[in-house]
Amino acid sequence: MNANTISLANAGRIVVTGGASGLGAAVVSAVLEAGGTPVVLDRDISQVSGVKAFEVDVADRHAVTAAVEQAAQTLGGLDAVVTAAGTDRCGRLDDVPADEWEKVIGVNLLGTVSVVRAAMPYLLASHGRVVTIASTLAKRGVSDATAYCASKFGVLGFSQALAAETGGRMGVTTIIPGGMKTHFFDDRDEQYKPQDDSRLNDPASVAQAILFALSQPVGCEVREMLICHEEEGSWP
Repeated sequence: MNANTISLANAGRIVVTGGASGLGAAVVSAVLEAGGTPVVLDRDISQVSGVKAFEVDVADRHAVTAAVEQAAQTLGGLDAVVTAAGTDRCGRLDDVPADEWEKVIGVNLLGTVSVVRAAMPYLLASHGRVVTIASTLAKRGVSDATAYCASKFGVLGFSQALAAETGGRMGVTTIIPGGMKTHFFDDRDEQYKPQDDSRLNDPASVAQAILFALSQPVGCEVREMLICHEEEGSWP
C-alpha cells in the first residue's frame, strides 16, 4: 500500500455487486489495495479469484437476500455495499421488447433496492455506508435510452430518499459516473457503441472516488459525486 492510498483496514467489509468486471472489479481491486475485504455478487463469477464471491442475478430478490446474508455471516457483519451491477437495452420504446426493457429496471433499480434492503440491518449495526451507482443519464434523458434513464433516475431518487430516512444512522452516497472504458458497450448494436473511446473514463479512477466516499469519518457524508472524463460528452 503506497502513501497515497486510502485505508479501509478498520471498516472494509464491503459487498460489491457486479464485482466480476468493469467498475465493480475496479472497486474490488481498490478495496483490496486499501486493506479492506470485498465480497463479490455477480451473475458470472468464473473469472473471480482471491475473494469470496456469490453467483447471483441481482434482479432475483430472494437470491440476493440469501447471498447478502451469507456474506455478512462470513465476514461477521458489513461496513458497506457498492451497487455496481448494471445493464442496458438501447432502442426506442416501441422497438425494445417489454421483458428486455423491464429487465433493465429489474437489475439497475430493483437490484439496487434489493441489495440495500438485505444489507441494511448489518449497515445500521455498523453505522456503515451504501454507495449506489447512477449515471450522467440520471441527470439528463436522451433518446433511445428510456429504460436506462428511467432506472438511473430511479436510483438517484431512491438514494436521496434513503439518505433522508437513515441520516445519522447509515451513510448514503450516489456516484454519478460518465462513460467508462469497460465491456458495458460490447453487446450493443454498432450505432449505440462509443465511436471514440478517448473520452471514456478509467473505471479505476471512479473506484478511487468511491473509496474516498467510503473513507469519510463518522458524521461526514459525501451525498453525491459526479465523476467523468474531462471531455465527457453526456454531461451536462
